[in-house]
Amino acid sequence: MKDLLLRDVTVLDPGGPLHKQRTDLLIVQGRLKEAGAKLPKGKAEEIRMDGMHASPGWVDLRAHFREPGEEYKQGITTGLDGAAAGGFTAVAVMPSTFPPVDHRADVEALLHKAAGHAVRLLPVGALTQGLRGEQLAELYDMKQAGAVAFCDDLTAVRNNRLMLIALQYARNVDTTVMAFAMDPELAAQGQMNESATATRLGLRGLPDIAETIHLARDLRLLEYTGGRLHVATVSTAGAVELLRDAKVRKLGVTASVAAHHLLLDEGCLRGYDTNFKMMPPLRGVKDIEALREAVKDGTIDCVVSDHRPEDIDHKRVEFPQAAFGAIGLQTAYAAASTALKGRMSASRIVERFCQGPRAILGLPVPHLIVGEVAEITIFAPDQDWSFSAADIIGPAKNTPFIGQRFTGKPLGIVANGQVRM
Repeated sequence: MKDLLLRDVTVLDPGGPLHKQRTDLLIVQGRLKEAGAKLPKGKAEEIRMDGMHASPGWVDLRAHFREPGEEYKQGITTGLDGAAAGGFTAVAVMPSTFPPVDHRADVEALLHKAAGHAVRLLPVGALTQGLRGEQLAELYDMKQAGAVAFCDDLTAVRNNRLMLIALQYARNVDTTVMAFAMDPELAAQGQMNESATATRLGLRGLPDIAETIHLARDLRLLEYTGGRLHVATVSTAGAVELLRDAKVRKLGVTASVAAHHLLLDEGCLRGYDTNFKMMPPLRGVKDIEALREAVKDGTIDCVVSDHRPEDIDHKRVEFPQAAFGAIGLQTAYAAASTALKGRMSASRIVERFCQGPRAILGLPVPHLIVGEVAEITIFAPDQDWSFSAADIIGPAKNTPFIGQRFTGKPLGIVANGQVRM
């Protein structure tokens, strides 16, 4: 690794010795060697940018890299490259591949493929065999191989008893169940948020109760079993209220929101652009307000990319036939920063990308401490910029943010002995 001198950088690292200091950071052979004013450059490469900030490395808890089985959409290497460009030093990948990640060997294969990259890959194992919701997968074996949590991605576990057993077993092996709150019968064939807008557009609505009813079930099961439950990508005001109440009652529940749900609403679908077709769907203005407030008060613990690459054949089709999802690793921080500007400080926003997801997985925070290995995200919270097609890393282009003006930009990472700017 080349030596690096970050000149005149503001450190945002709550709990760390350099928090809120404006300083130079000298990184030598992958370690933070020195911090102070006007450090000598020596042989280090110097980087100086207006408004540059640094924090412990960010973690994304929800990305799809499509490998194995659909590498033409993304692949592990390009996915990790995109994560680095988005400011992430670690990223949790979903198990909904072909075949699914539901055995120890699958977890080992992912880790082997990602070895040596600047960004650490965090495999999430399937909760049930083949994601079919019929029988638990080999959770303990996968955890021993390196799986950080377990979920069936967008496939709901319909069987109440199976979900109960999953929570009990996960508690016994000290791991986390990730749940996607969506009742499959109520959500069936839904294309967008159920509303007057959906009626005007002639698209079948997906009601908010599909999320809240399923979430209420999972929370009652969690109350009965104990353990840890992470609720992924909540999208409604009703879900926020359920989560807020559960936290008051001290249940072991955490939650995330996709960055695009903080910035975009259902009105974006008026042009039938399939890049705005998400799961869960973009919701109404009242829901967005509730989600933003929940991120601010900690009801929602972290912001995720919900990165879901698709090829043209699955997106450039009639709206009802188009696949759900958008790529989001490169824009997650920018979208959240733009949506939350004026509501939360830059430091609090960063906590939702760093401390929040790490606490959910039980990962330590790599504070910026002289002498320690550097795992750093470099960003500019006040920088105005526009995302373009030329910025996209990887073959998938399904993003709603081409031409979008943002405030807040990831600049690069220092991790695993490497610099990615």
